[in-house]
Amino acid sequence: MSSVYKKVLKFKEKYPMTIGWRLKQNSEIVERHLHSDEEVLYAFIAQKNDNVFNIFESAVVTLTSKRILIGRKRVFIGYFLNSITPDMFNDLKVSGGLIWGKVYIDTVKEFVTLSNISNDALTEIETEISSYMMEMKKQYKDRSDEDKD
Repeated sequence: MSSVYKKVLKFKEKYPMTIGWRLKQNSEIVERHLHSDEEVLYAFIAQKNDNVFNIFESAVVTLTSKRILIGRKRVFIGYFLNSITPDMFNDLKVSGGLIWGKVYIDTVKEFVTLSNISNDALTEIETEISSYMMEMKKQYKDRSDEDKD
């Protein structure tokens, strides 16, 4: 069992109200694109859309030691993968609703919306992503400062 899939199952067990399908297939997409020196730090599930009624775009969101990966397996042929590196990350917004909440990741090139997430999970996800990005941006800045010398 892959490390991404294990973390996704753990998340789903902890927050069963989060809507997500095809967890294993979506996890395999992320696993396929991991670099050999990348470590999986955190993973969760969500719908990659802004429509609470659209429950057919399940995605696995993974924080690795280098970037954020969002993997979605298409029903028939192919898949989608988004990769967000620390230098592309701008901001994070969390919105809680009646039953489900949303996480918005603002990047330099796009605005990623993750929806149908259990409200109980929002604090954990915000903490994980915010802490992760602050640490990654600090490392990225330190490396770019060294390159100038």
